[in-house]
Amino acid sequence: MSGRVERFLGGSPVGVAVRLVLLSIVVGLILSWLSWNPHDIIRWAVDFVDYIWVSLFGSMERAIYYFILGAAVVVPVFLISRLLKIGRSRY
Repeated sequence: MSGRVERFLGGSPVGVAVRLVLLSIVVGLILSWLSWNPHDIIRWAVDFVDYIWVSLFGSMERAIYYFILGAAVVVPVFLISRLLKIGRSRY
């Protein structure tokens, strides 16, 4: 069981805990220097995901447009590659 834990953590549990504590202190110092707090980071992440969602799937019309636009390129390339592969396999 101990081997599984060490393999999962990437080292001994105590060593990993010490590294995590030191890394947390360094990251905390950097974030404090930037005047960021956990609320700012979480708010940024939520806003970013919301922005991506609205940008990609803001409306079903836009999602269908992106699908058709991509399919206009992907489907012909796929068909041509399949035809070229069939042509090569016969010789």
